[in-house]
Amino acid sequence: MLWSDPPDEPPEELRDVQAKLRRMGIVLAVAAVVLMLLLAGR
Repeated sequence: MLWSDPPDEPPEELRDVQAKLRRMGIVLAVAAVVLMLLLAGR
């Protein structure tokens, strides 16, 4: 890689979308665990 190459960092809006997707994935995983616990408790 040359010193004149542009940085590999994604643009700001792409980073925001990635952060939102990561948060949504965490929320869905927690919701799935809670749902399984509720169904197993019946």
